[in-house]
Amino acid sequence: MAQKRDVPGIRAYSSPAGGWGALMATAKAVRTQMDVTEAPLLLLRTNKPDGFDCPGCAWPDKEHTSTFQFCENGAKAVTWEATNKRVTPEFFASHTVTELQQWSDYELENEGRLTHPMMYDSTTDTYQPIEWDAAFARIGEAMRSLPDPNMVEFYTSGRASNEAAFLFQIFAREYGTNNFPDCSNMCHEATSVGLPQSIGIGKGTVSLEDFDHCELIIAMGHNPGTNHPRMMGTLHECSRRGVPIIVFNPLKERALERFADPQNPIEMGTFGSTSIASSYYQVKVGGDAAALKGIMKAVLEMAATSIEVLDRAFITEHTHGFDALVSDIEQTEWADIERASGLARVELERVAAAYAKSKATIVTYGMGITQHAKGTSNVQQIANLLLLRGNFGKPGAGICPLRGHSNVQGNRTVGISEKPNAAMFAGIERAFGFKSPEHHGHDAVAAMQAMADGRSKVLICLGGNFSIALPDPVLCAEGMRRLDLAVHLNTKLNRSHLLVGKQSIILPVL
Repeated sequence: MAQKRDVPGIRAYSSPAGGWGALMATAKAVRTQMDVTEAPLLLLRTNKPDGFDCPGCAWPDKEHTSTFQFCENGAKAVTWEATNKRVTPEFFASHTVTELQQWSDYELENEGRLTHPMMYDSTTDTYQPIEWDAAFARIGEAMRSLPDPNMVEFYTSGRASNEAAFLFQIFAREYGTNNFPDCSNMCHEATSVGLPQSIGIGKGTVSLEDFDHCELIIAMGHNPGTNHPRMMGTLHECSRRGVPIIVFNPLKERALERFADPQNPIEMGTFGSTSIASSYYQVKVGGDAAALKGIMKAVLEMAATSIEVLDRAFITEHTHGFDALVSDIEQTEWADIERASGLARVELERVAAAYAKSKATIVTYGMGITQHAKGTSNVQQIANLLLLRGNFGKPGAGICPLRGHSNVQGNRTVGISEKPNAAMFAGIERAFGFKSPEHHGHDAVAAMQAMADGRSKVLICLGGNFSIALPDPVLCAEGMRRLDLAVHLNTKLNRSHLLVGKQSIILPVL
């Protein structure tokens, strides 16, 4: 048995996710960031029709039956943004960039909201205040001096509103480039690419109401307790009505084991909780596609003796490539599946039996599925599994990629794409009177490589933390330090602001 190790600053936590621990964490977040008299009024407006959407995650609202429409992480996110702390020019005068580089990311952001345009001064190694008009003039001069518009990278993050992202892409295309590195290139690009090839669209096919009708949930590669915590209310309801929830995750996540709903008076009063996962399989990292193949292999073996296992009418009418899929799975040996997935054949057969029994299955997945080299294959194998039993287009069934955190999906919807299509070109020319460049631009990885190679000279970031979002922070830092100009539109200080090139400007935004 593995030995437990004591890690400084980390203590064992035996309680369920949520519950009293969540309430105490919420109170601490409020106390450290805001006036305790202001915070309650703000939080009560969260996720309300006359309030605002929580910036913590994108899990939707079913109905507003409770006064409190936020979770622990939502309260933290709201108070983190509405903090009374401020980063003023006096702060920058007191701290060199070299010093700030030694601070943690948490310490940088915890200083509070940016208040004034700042420009890096290499002689003092500090950011100095600059007026808005002067900052705009510097930016315009740098962009006009470049011989090729494709030497500018226009980065967007999920922090951008639809309106800002729309204007940003129109500006960049009139300037002459389709370079749109975006944070979604790292998180759900596998969904955007793989899912349309499988089912025709790059988005989920379920609504919140479908969770009221599903008979099985398979959760793969996500931790809702941390990354989409309001989903815990839905999983809590499903578990309590007897829906099996089968989890595939290399790590044991407490929220997927058991959860105490802070709005459930019985659980709170008795210090009780609800089990979430009916089965928990610790798949090997990168072994998700193999596990899915194993489940499908077991399903096909069951189908050889029972005509009810596959939805053959659905397969015939609504799919193509079924024979090729069957051939590929039959040629894959169980020994290879077990080795790649880290799971035993009997375990995957158990999942297949539960899947074959369910008349309406939802598969949920997050960035544990998408954010690595096998992401597209993972997404497509999930779709294949669902197609075998016709789990599309009926209540309680479908695929549920957990994306759209903040406003990533919104960026895409309003035109942030390095690969625009003919319809977009025509629409831009019709509405704005100029021809957009038609060549494909840079995604996030291509932008990073172009900066490191010296081919891109200017980076404009609409929110986000470019250097931390990229998969190779060392190469990204090297590229950012070679830039002629970096412009950051942000609410708070972050690591990317400290990777200064010839010129670096921070513009504070609301």
